[in-house]
Amino acid sequence: MSLFDLTALAAGLPQAWRSSILGRVGSANIKVLRMDQRAIDDEVHEYHEALLVIEGQLRLAVQGEEITVNAGQLYQAAAGVPHRVLAGSHGTLVIVDLPED
Repeated sequence: MSLFDLTALAAGLPQAWRSSILGRVGSANIKVLRMDQRAIDDEVHEYHEALLVIEGQLRLAVQGEEITVNAGQLYQAAAGVPHRVLAGSHGTLVIVDLPED
């Protein structure tokens, strides 16, 4: 069993928006990163992604809609659908990559 202080881990990362893999559950990667107010260009993945905000706020643009994910909330980014991080996103984000088996 492992215990992780996610906020402390994210704060200790040398660069914002560079995730660190904490481990795996089955085929899913569990990652943590620090958000720093910057916008991030569109991303699209071949797998679903769960985006869990531990502290702060994540602002996304998905198919022309703005989505705000607050601390304690989780957003699932669908495979094949572009999503962009909007300026003002800040705090600690946990990402779970959910590849299809």
